[in-house]
Amino acid sequence: MIDFILNTFAWIKDDWISNRFRFIIELLAWFISIGCSITMALTVPTPPLLVLYPVWITGCAMYAWAAYTRKSFGMLANYILLTSIDTIGLIRML
Repeated sequence: MIDFILNTFAWIKDDWISNRFRFIIELLAWFISIGCSITMALTVPTPPLLVLYPVWITGCAMYAWAAYTRKSFGMLANYILLTSIDTIGLIRML
């Protein structure tokens, strides 16, 4: 277990060194994702979707960019699809 933890920290350090800008973007997108999820959970059944949707879409677009720069097709496809679906949802809501 200790090896796993040490390897994980080494991996995070390597990721930071390899592309600091992408690392910061992914970290910010992660905070956005967690923040939106917590806000949604705390405000159901009437979450502030007009606020959450654009923030969530922004986070997904940030993740899509990061996936593209990593050359990760699966993650890129996932976040492009989520960005598209949620943008359509926001447009329909407006």
